[in-house]
Amino acid sequence: MRTHRLRAAASATLLGALVLAGPGTSAASSAETPVKVTVNANAGLATMPDTGLGINDAIWDKELGTTAVSDLLKNAGVRMIRYPGGSYGDIYHWKDHTAPGGYVAPDTDFDTFMAAVKRTGAQPMIIANYGTGTPEEAADWVRSANVTKKYGVTYWTVGNENYGNGHYGAEWEADNHPDKSPTAYANGVVAFADAMKAVDPGIKVGAVLTMPGNWPDGIVAGGDPATWNQTVLTVAGSKIDFVDLHWYPGGSTAAESLARPEQIADAVYMAREQIARYAPADAGRIGISLTETNVGVGPNTQPGALFLADAYSGLLENGVFTVQWWNVHNGIGTVSTVAGQTDYGDFGLLSSGTCLADGTTCEPPLNTPFAPYHGLAMMNAFVRPGDRFVRAGTDDPLVTAHAARRPNGDLAVLLVNKDPDNARTAAIAYTGYTPATDAPAVHSYVNGGTGVTTAQTGTAKSQTLPPYSLTTLVLHPANQVTGAPGAPGRPAASAVTDRTATLSWPAAAAGGNPVAKYELHRQNGAIDEQLGETTGTSFTVANLTPGTRYTVNVLARDTAGKVSQPSPPLTFVTGSPATSTCTVRFNGNGDWGNGYVAGVDITNTGPDAIDGWTLTFDWPTAWQRMNGGWNATWEQNGRTVKATSLSSNGRLAARGGSVSVGFVAGYTGPNILPPVFTLNGTVCHTP
Repeated sequence: MRTHRLRAAASATLLGALVLAGPGTSAASSAETPVKVTVNANAGLATMPDTGLGINDAIWDKELGTTAVSDLLKNAGVRMIRYPGGSYGDIYHWKDHTAPGGYVAPDTDFDTFMAAVKRTGAQPMIIANYGTGTPEEAADWVRSANVTKKYGVTYWTVGNENYGNGHYGAEWEADNHPDKSPTAYANGVVAFADAMKAVDPGIKVGAVLTMPGNWPDGIVAGGDPATWNQTVLTVAGSKIDFVDLHWYPGGSTAAESLARPEQIADAVYMAREQIARYAPADAGRIGISLTETNVGVGPNTQPGALFLADAYSGLLENGVFTVQWWNVHNGIGTVSTVAGQTDYGDFGLLSSGTCLADGTTCEPPLNTPFAPYHGLAMMNAFVRPGDRFVRAGTDDPLVTAHAARRPNGDLAVLLVNKDPDNARTAAIAYTGYTPATDAPAVHSYVNGGTGVTTAQTGTAKSQTLPPYSLTTLVLHPANQVTGAPGAPGRPAASAVTDRTATLSWPAAAAGGNPVAKYELHRQNGAIDEQLGETTGTSFTVANLTPGTRYTVNVLARDTAGKVSQPSPPLTFVTGSPATSTCTVRFNGNGDWGNGYVAGVDITNTGPDAIDGWTLTFDWPTAWQRMNGGWNATWEQNGRTVKATSLSSNGRLAARGGSVSVGFVAGYTGPNILPPVFTLNGTVCHTP
């Protein structure tokens, strides 16, 4: 993928046409059983930021500053643009507009880029050159941009993919530093941040991390004290304002690629957990950006459009403040046919108008939008800055759902049908929202389409989803509610144990009537479960399950029965018992990026001896597995792993008898370690 991402589209010719018409939306025969879609307006997620819809642009793209491209990006709702282009960020010198070892197209300097950003109505994100640059060079760029020219550039990232500098065995990112370790990079981030903020204290500086579950996450290289992420956060956490992730989830088939957004919630959770663990004093203010992503198969046909909409939605609803597609233009790659359409292997949103070297195949004319462009335009129709994402889900793995509540009371629902052959009938149910009975506005993008079409069709509760399609419903409420309480503030958790947690939150502002009580709701997929209610602003929740992740919202209800919108979400995890008749120590050793060796030490701390034992635990995700073990009989059923004692080690003496067992673990997504273990049905203490 690296070669595609560095391809210069130098030979393309200019065209600025945007075709808005699309083919008919007639679908293949519908699947027999309707897909059950649940939208829960009581289960609040993140608020859509002004910087949410992003894109990468590059100095090797001669179309970077053209009005035609700016207009196309503006029409698709782009609100943030990254410069000077991926790995080029670590070879680019802004003062003389050079990139030694790379190609720089005419008319792509910083001033030209900023003019294009302004025409688009977006904000810039700039990569400061860590690999071959200096803190002084970066500080001078901040001075020129914000002090001299008053551009007001807020977001600056130190480097691009600096873990790809050869330290972990793969080398694509330029790095002239003799020490290429995460410690050296982290110290460099500190020096860059200090120098840049001395010029403009109002800027936000980001550090490069690895996406949890993706190489080299989890790997500790020889001579290093810890992983890349742990080291960077520990050393530089107090100096940065956000962390910057890239995510190319791959997949050998389109179906595999389109399933990967299922991992987003766990990956973002892990990133936040790493920030909280290794930069605890600054965790509340460190944001997360994801500045490069693309699909594994079909990058300029329908899988690209479906993946873009699904991934952008998943990342933004989990609080990532910008998601940026790779790339505006990229150039022709390996040509194939995907779902009946010609895929040029081009990772750009727009055609570069390039041909294969032998001239046998050429892309459409320059700047013709590819399918992911229309996926981005669909995102702009679905969610706008200030909208509040709410939980949505389905019972069909080939159909995903996202939803957002608008400030005016409207509700938008995005449905992604990943079946290339069959339509789906969606039966949609709502919690906490009653839609009007009139036909909703429906935006649709279908396989092979040349634009997003809009019509009033179907109902709020039933829609037909064409094969391989994106569908957005925009619904009006049946009745506009006025005078409801404001949403409570973000909850906080304290005194979290294995079974209880105390939650507190800022009070809601009263509407037309006094606030009577607060209700605590747990998100369980798209279904919410009320955990309790109180007249105060704190509540201790009991009867929780050890080692479980809980996401909760608080709603205010007034004396007239009117209910507020949900508070921002809070996620916390219960632990293991402080005392138990058993203790389990789990150690993951020698992680190699998709697996590790797990050691498990079991101790009987109870007053009675144990003759024969069974240890069980559940994997937190569906992409973790046990690949064989020792000193026990191991088996895995679904997410549950069970180890049964051998005849030689089944007896554990009272008050201290112990045994050590282990297994080889594998994972294909975010690797969240098992939080609790049970021994013969008793939940053990896990230090």
